[in-house]
Amino acid sequence: MRTKLATLLCLPALCLPLAGQDATQAETEALVKEAIAFAKTNGKEAAIKEITKVGGKFHRHGGELYVFIYDMDGKVVAHGQGASKIGVNQMNAKDPDGVEFVKERIKLAKAKGKGWHDYQYVNPTTQKRQPKTSYIEVWDNLIFGAGIYKK
Repeated sequence: MRTKLATLLCLPALCLPLAGQDATQAETEALVKEAIAFAKTNGKEAAIKEITKVGGKFHRHGGELYVFIYDMDGKVVAHGQGASKIGVNQMNAKDPDGVEFVKERIKLAKAKGKGWHDYQYVNPTTQKRQPKTSYIEVWDNLIFGAGIYKK
């Protein structure tokens, strides 16, 4: 009993360093692939609902790492920052440097089917614009993606 209690008391101390770590490119890519696998198994609608659910299985690092889905016309299909973004056409969205990041995302999706692209975006944990790189992958004519903030 004491051993179990000691283990339980030490567990937060062991997990704390992991919670504070920044997301990696490998983790980001794996999260996108996990979301696509979820959609293949459970259907698009279930994936859209789970991706958009705040604190759902496709949110990591306190909400800083999340999945999004766009269609090939730039419309948001699902977004880890909430349902208010769904249905909004972001085709002409520009970051502070003038980068039309959704157009770049679509261009990459059509040309290669997957890959990384850079832009600026508001970090939900700091509420500040930061350089961001996102990994995207096409499945069933939808662009699944997730991004990490560069520190």
